[in-house]
Amino acid sequence: MGDFSDKVFEQVRRIPKGKVSTYGQIARLIGSPRSARYVGWALRGNTEPVKTPCHRVVFKDGRLAEGYAFGGEGVQRELLEKEGVRFVDADHVDMETCLWDPGFDDVGRPADIDWGREMGDV
Repeated sequence: MGDFSDKVFEQVRRIPKGKVSTYGQIARLIGSPRSARYVGWALRGNTEPVKTPCHRVVFKDGRLAEGYAFGGEGVQRELLEKEGVRFVDADHVDMETCLWDPGFDDVGRPADIDWGREMGDV
């Protein structure tokens, strides 16, 4: 895999059981805040889904990936439920309780990004 994919996989491996992240959140964590779509493409190339739990990555509204590469959205939901992730309806994760807080302080922030605006705090 390439450098971008390696960075994506490294961050996805940090997501704990029972939590989810978003494509955009992973993109921001690797210093490429406008690359959420490319995060998805990188995860499609994941050859070790047990080691790199890409089922823990969802859309920003909590929606499951329609084309989940490892068996469809039904499999993604099943894997998440086994880990204790709660859902608000058939297709959406409860983002209020299940969104992973990566603790940016231990990851670091690229200096050229307005993190307040990127994270919707402004």
